[in-house]
Amino acid sequence: MNITKEQIDALNAVVKVAVTKEDYADKVKNVLADYRKNANIPGFRKGAVPMSLIEKQYGKAVLLDEVNKILQSSLNDYLVEEKLDILGNPLPKVTEDFDWNKDDFTFEFELGLAPEFTVDLSAKSKVAKFDIEADDKMLEEQVDRIQKQYGKMISEDKVTEDTTLRGTFSNEEKGINNATNITLDIFKDKKVVKQFVGKKVGDVVELSTKGLFEDDHKLMDYLKVNHDDVHGLDIIVKFTIEEINSVEKAELNQELFDKLFGEGTVSSLEELKGKIKEDAEVQFAQQADQKFLNDVIESLIENTSFDLPSEFLKKWIQTVGETPLTKEQAEEEYAKSEKGLRYQLIENKIIADNDLQIQFEDLKAHTSELIKKQMAQFGQSNPTDEEVEGIVARVLSNQEETKRLSEQIMSEKMLALFKEKINVKAKKVNYQEFVKEMYGE
Repeated sequence: MNITKEQIDALNAVVKVAVTKEDYADKVKNVLADYRKNANIPGFRKGAVPMSLIEKQYGKAVLLDEVNKILQSSLNDYLVEEKLDILGNPLPKVTEDFDWNKDDFTFEFELGLAPEFTVDLSAKSKVAKFDIEADDKMLEEQVDRIQKQYGKMISEDKVTEDTTLRGTFSNEEKGINNATNITLDIFKDKKVVKQFVGKKVGDVVELSTKGLFEDDHKLMDYLKVNHDDVHGLDIIVKFTIEEINSVEKAELNQELFDKLFGEGTVSSLEELKGKIKEDAEVQFAQQADQKFLNDVIESLIENTSFDLPSEFLKKWIQTVGETPLTKEQAEEEYAKSEKGLRYQLIENKIIADNDLQIQFEDLKAHTSELIKKQMAQFGQSNPTDEEVEGIVARVLSNQEETKRLSEQIMSEKMLALFKEKINVKAKKVNYQEFVKEMYGE
């Protein structure tokens, strides 16, 4: 057997595999001998069928099978030995006049090669790192929300501007059917508020979604529509009133503080606001980190330039699924996946350049911390090492779960690397400003 490579260009190559009779003859002979031992053909005793008859009936199929096994094995070994970094899988070149009656065969495979490029994390970047502050307005709103949440609900007969409503937003055409609680101050227009005032349980109020809220993103919360659908959404929704309540706010006293945070943790309004601010900004930091990571990824894709073997990849996409695709379908699929492929190559390059490999100990430690946090939520604040290790072992025995956790760890490693290497400008904002930045408004 002889394998050679012809370099077409930097991203494409053709590998030729020459298979001689000596490579496959013994393998074919042994398989046919096994067939002969077990063949049941009328007129012959088992094991006494003439080999010529076995060869005539099974020879061509066995030849094709054994040659294909040799091809796959030798080609894979060659790619590993030559350290060829390929995209997709080798594509066999179709030869119209291929003759299986010869003794020696030559097969050709097209290869799409991964590009060579560099990733400069220290280059000047346009990515901002947000520092989200829980401002005074937000803290006041959260205190008010807590007082209402823990206050006394009083059933009312009619809607007033200060009542809380339980009801359902619906629109059959758009599949909207979401039960929620609302207060009338969520609406942007006072005319909408007047539509509700005086209504009773069972009444239905029809509302236009266009300009219904100060921020269209609230449609996601109250109507449960996707982010892509909220911008410019102009439909009529119905709100069916199911409950009308007024709220007698809870007093800001020690009993409420202890109920919220445990005995003695908070003892004044200022301490309450401090605790709310602390907890909120921990959550904000996680959201800011995720946006930073997403923005860095987008920036790297945009600013890391390299070519791909696009024509090869389109041909490969045509063949890789259960059902072959047309050329047009493959081009459409390639357009959808190109961005993801580019980042996959960039990420692999960053991992290799910065030695960000995940060790099994990393996986165990990460899983252990997650389990301890989950157990603490259910009141098990001091589990034994044996308990945790047992759960870790069960979790990591699941391949899908192990893959998901590994991706989490790699994401954390990439985030830490980006924070260290990328030169960014910190930007202090409140949460509302951050939401507008996140959604590009």
